Amino acid sequence: MFYRPEDGHNLPHNPFNAIVTPRPIGWISTRGADGSENLAPYSFFNAVAYVPPQVMFSSTATKPDRGDTKDTVANIRETGVFCVNVVEFAMRDAMNVSSGPWGKDVDEFDKAGLPRVDCDTVPCSRVATAPANLECKLTQIVQLPGEANFAVFGEVTGVHMRDDCLVDGMFDVTKFKPLARLGYKDYTHVDEVFSLTRPGE
Repeated sequence: MFYRPEDGHNLPHNPFNAIVTPRPIGWISTRGADGSENLAPYSFFNAVAYVPPQVMFSSTATKPDRGDTKDTVANIRETGVFCVNVVEFAMRDAMNVSSGPWGKDVDEFDKAGLPRVDCDTVPCSRVATAPANLECKLTQIVQLPGEANFAVFGEVTGVHMRDDCLVDGMFDVTKFKPLARLGYKDYTHVDEVFSLTRPGE
């Protein structure tokens, strides 16, 4: 099968998200200039550079109370900081609750029953029990083609790792089974890994 996105796919559901999988989930926490807190998952997320370490996520929708974007991007515009919280399989239900279309006055930490703690290098909260957290300062927001598509880039200024996820000095993802997004309503988790050595190494 071949289709041009501009012409439509003629399938029951858009296959694009099912093709680009699995995708890590950036569970982004932010604090608005007014002190309000927000936590929301984004599956258009990844690490993009080593030195300095940098990440990105994309927001692709709007909310009536946030104009051209959603709470996360609106808060980052105001404060210039955010935190990426890694989602483990055990937190799947809390993550799903935080994905709801809640108003800007709703605190998703409270809504999902999640403990929070202040970040060390940026003024916002992080999920206290997450396997890892990446504290970030905004480097740029890029408006992509499309009405509400914004790519947000940040430099990592602080890294937290849960002690039980460190094994012999290495961050072991099998200790917490990171959640990943597939297409449609589907997810998966990592519980098995293997290694490959590059040619010449």
